[in-house]
Amino acid sequence: MSGLYHLGVGVLKPLTHLLYRPTILGAHNVPPTGGVILASNHLSFIDSFAIPLAAPRHVRFIAKQEYFTGTGIGGSLQRGFFEGIGAIPVDRHSSRAAQESLDLALEVLHGGGAFGIYPEGTRSRDGRLYRGRTGVAWLALTAKVPVVPVALRGTDAIQPVGARLPTIASVSVTFGAPLDIAGRYGALPAGKGRRLATDAVMDAIAALSGQERADTYNDLPPDADPDRPDPDSGPGT
Repeated sequence: MSGLYHLGVGVLKPLTHLLYRPTILGAHNVPPTGGVILASNHLSFIDSFAIPLAAPRHVRFIAKQEYFTGTGIGGSLQRGFFEGIGAIPVDRHSSRAAQESLDLALEVLHGGGAFGIYPEGTRSRDGRLYRGRTGVAWLALTAKVPVVPVALRGTDAIQPVGARLPTIASVSVTFGAPLDIAGRYGALPAGKGRRLATDAVMDAIAALSGQERADTYNDLPPDADPDRPDPDSGPGT
């Protein structure tokens, strides 16, 4: 898996850098070793490719289980790609999808890996930065790992919501200074600590992205079950 990941990144990184000429800032803020959470704003499906191609280390993300169950040549290629980049499959139709995704993420962090998460829970359809869900804080406090805030710009122009094929657009990926969530909020009551820590992560993302803030949670995709938690969201506030 690691070999396929590095092979894929080795091919895609120079190709995408040639086509898109992305601006990458603050990559030195990502710790070279040890468990770390990369918490990013979320504008497009492309985001889960943009961050690994910009980060200086292997970053794993949650991916819906359907990406791993396709049939035929196309399904095999898709499954091989997502397995190769170390994506973590989660059944989004499961009533426990949110907690299952966090449990899998915790295994990555305890193993010294880097895990990417979108605290908003799903893509922003209007470009605003929505209120963060507390899964990111639960992970950081439980695994006692730093959180690196990440700001993406321009990925929504590459593949807007509903678009089938990507286009050429300017992209920037900014990695902020790591946040010591456990050190700052670990002694607080659990619920209060998770909420304050999540707000601090979102404040850091906003400072990097310059997005307008929305004082509400983001809505789930139209085809999602409104009674089912989003896999990225984590435990409720």
